[in-house]
Amino acid sequence: MVKPTRVTNSLRALRFAHGQMTQADLATRIGVTRQTVIAIEQGRYSPSLEMAFQIAHVFGVPLEDVFHYPEESP
Repeated sequence: MVKPTRVTNSLRALRFAHGQMTQADLATRIGVTRQTVIAIEQGRYSPSLEMAFQIAHVFGVPLEDVFHYPEESP
């Protein structure tokens, strides 16, 4: 069983904000399979740093607008 990542993302919202881009469209633009995009959106897979930057570049936003890591509670 795969442990979910704590990294969350705004991929789905960004895709819809950019002309309702499909998961397949995004996958083609970053050179991965649609299944990889699905896994990232669902938090089952964390992309490499390079892929994360590619995704942010597709949407023309900073990395922090796509991926979020929760603050640690003291």
